[in-house]
Amino acid sequence: MREWVPVSGTTKGRLVETALAEFGRRGYEDVGVTELATAAGVTVGSLYHHFGSKAGLYDLIRGDVERRLLDRLEGAWEAAPDLRRAIGVGFDYLVRAGYARLLAEPHPDGTTDPLEDFFTARADRAGMPIGRLLAAAWRAALTASLDNPEGARGALTAVVPA
Repeated sequence: MREWVPVSGTTKGRLVETALAEFGRRGYEDVGVTELATAAGVTVGSLYHHFGSKAGLYDLIRGDVERRLLDRLEGAWEAAPDLRRAIGVGFDYLVRAGYARLLAEPHPDGTTDPLEDFFTARADRAGMPIGRLLAAAWRAALTASLDNPEGARGALTAVVPA
């Protein structure tokens, strides 16, 4: 079993589940450590004990959601190498699961973006940074999906190269 899999009812599990919901709904900056601990029914000290910091908890949550997203994108790509289709599968997953805001924002520590790497590997041509531009469009569409999911999805697929 992977370390990050939350066990319901445990202190660590409640923190992970709460953080997933709160970061997914409000993003990194708008969620406080005290709020997370209170919502999970644990102490702030428990959060620091298990994760070291808010950033440590966020890294775990974000990494988990990115892995789930990449599994879907790679699966869709393997089934039919069509970037527009793969992006639609990933976008729909994030919106339905409530993780759009979580991946709409760049990682607070400025680490590399695995989604940009996915796009780059499949879309860049002749030195053109298409993957970087698609990643930016992806984040903008996820942000727009908070108000208008269908319009945001349509706009995103319209800018994806065929």
